[in-house]
Amino acid sequence: MLARIHSGVLMGVDAVKIDVEVDASLGMPCFEIVGLPDNAVRESKARVHAALRNCNYKLPARRMTVNLAPADIRKDGTGFDLPIALGVLATMGIFEADLVENFLFAGELALDGSIKAIRGALSLAVAARKAGLRGVVLPRLNAQEASVVDGVEIISVSQFSELAEKLSQSQLPKPMEERAVVEIGGGMADLVDFNEVRGQEGAKRAMLIAAAGGHNAVMIGPPGSGKTMLAKRIASILPRMAFEEALETTKVYSAVGMMGARSLITERPFRSPHHTISDAGLIGGGSIPRPGEVSLAHNGVLFLDELPEFKKHVLELLRQPLEDGVVTIARAMQTLTFPSRLMLVAAMNPCPCGHAGNPSQSCSCAPIDVRRYQSRISGPLLDRIDLHVVVPAVRYSDLTPDRVGESSAVLRERVERARDIQRERFGKANGIHCNAQMGPKAIQHFCRVDTEGASLLQKVVDLIGMSARAHDRILKVARTIADLESCPGIEARHIGEAIGYRSLDRRLE
Repeated sequence: MLARIHSGVLMGVDAVKIDVEVDASLGMPCFEIVGLPDNAVRESKARVHAALRNCNYKLPARRMTVNLAPADIRKDGTGFDLPIALGVLATMGIFEADLVENFLFAGELALDGSIKAIRGALSLAVAARKAGLRGVVLPRLNAQEASVVDGVEIISVSQFSELAEKLSQSQLPKPMEERAVVEIGGGMADLVDFNEVRGQEGAKRAMLIAAAGGHNAVMIGPPGSGKTMLAKRIASILPRMAFEEALETTKVYSAVGMMGARSLITERPFRSPHHTISDAGLIGGGSIPRPGEVSLAHNGVLFLDELPEFKKHVLELLRQPLEDGVVTIARAMQTLTFPSRLMLVAAMNPCPCGHAGNPSQSCSCAPIDVRRYQSRISGPLLDRIDLHVVVPAVRYSDLTPDRVGESSAVLRERVERARDIQRERFGKANGIHCNAQMGPKAIQHFCRVDTEGASLLQKVVDLIGMSARAHDRILKVARTIADLESCPGIEARHIGEAIGYRSLDRRLE
């Protein structure tokens, strides 16, 4: 007897529908799983056998063949336990397989028959909707996560025996009636605030521009000047996520099993990996590719503190994600794409001792050591960073109690106004959420400069020998500065300020 149960497998952060075909035939009793299963899927036969036995079901003395179709897609994870067990029951005649033909099943079985949580529940619900299925049957711990997807019924189960009993009565458990109520949040204004950073008004201005346009930024200055404080507080002024952005980010966290009790990621991520991170940890990869830190920071901030301390070959891997907004990982069996549209915020010292160029403290580093330290950050990588910000040592006069700057709430209002202008400008058709995401055509259309500003930009490009990429990024930053002033056009003063943020490589010399 043949039974077919629908399930799914993660391919990157998206899911693909998989048909679990179970055949019971005469022959030497055995249990075989085919269709490119990995070790976790192969081991499911032991979990299924024990779970069925502990739920008072006995495997028939038949040759059981499980095919995961299409067979040319690699299958991994533990989510196939539930559909395989149901397929076995269907071949035993416990229920009719037609009863569940419009549902997708996924879940890991414990040996006592309880159903454990899985990765990628949100993506599985989206895949079920795309396939035209009526709903999904998932572990209870994953139900809230999947319930944010409209158009599909969500059935949550916690015990295999309860589900099997319902099916034996030609019924399905009732779907969830109350869906997750999602309120899109914002940054971390309740935890940290910009008014805690004393002085550094120039650096605060740069962080405001970076948040308003989604631009990459690198800060350079001596130890204790406030670089890390500024970076951690940029999350408190970022604009609220759109629902589409929240779904994209949630799919990444669901794929790596980092959702916890949340139904949706409603705050922009802030990721700060240690400088000992590997290339697979930062970009993603592995024998079964998983998202890395650049994907976990999708639609949020990736903060790299002590930038030159990262391995140089690891930093060079950032070039393509920063340019394209995606990470492509190719393996012999498959090629996967992970999203990586993020804000890169980095901090570094000017030299190993940290005091090169500091007028109040002399540098103890030899010139060759300074050059070697600075050369760890390549020119092509710096070229992809929009804002190069010098953060000088803090003066005593800035540390007095009366020197309190603008709060994160005030700065965030300015960022939100600038983002509203950008959303109205770009609309929803082209997938651009902020100025930093503009391509060549959008730059040409939306970044028109007045005569004086164009003349200034031409002189700087010709004098410094600036790359075409740097030219475009100056225009993007200038567009953001104009948006902060609600100015419809880009003027010379906007170009001049944007140019001032493109000279870190010259300052390091």
